[in-house]
Amino acid sequence: MRFLVINGPNINLLGLREPSIYGTQDYRALVELVAETAKENGFEADCFQSNHEGSIVDEIQKAYGVYDGIVINPAAYTHTSVAILDALKAVAIPFVEVHISAVEKREDFRQVSYIRPAASSTITGHGIEGYREALLFLQNLLAGK
Repeated sequence: MRFLVINGPNINLLGLREPSIYGTQDYRALVELVAETAKENGFEADCFQSNHEGSIVDEIQKAYGVYDGIVINPAAYTHTSVAILDALKAVAIPFVEVHISAVEKREDFRQVSYIRPAASSTITGHGIEGYREALLFLQNLLAGK
């Protein structure tokens, strides 16, 4: 199995950006967690991060026929991007929506997720550990467990 982990705007600033909300682990720690999870569980995983909506859409489109599942944290685009939703629906690759913070306990505008209705699952508020949970969820889903 092969998975793509996509991160949206400002995720590259983990550790610097509001550590009381997003924690003190940096983006490198997130990438290492993904690699470690893949190695320990016998699958491949690649990471992609962009601050640009179109680049995220392009990466989702390029995933077609290459990846078995997607873990995506669209970050601020969660609440605004129909384009990301449409790309995810177009490629029809199972995906899990992940948020480092507990978005359900934050500002009202963060309660809206354009991608959630199409997601296989959503994980929020578990810090970067949520990525491990999402990858293992996809592995089990695809294995029929």
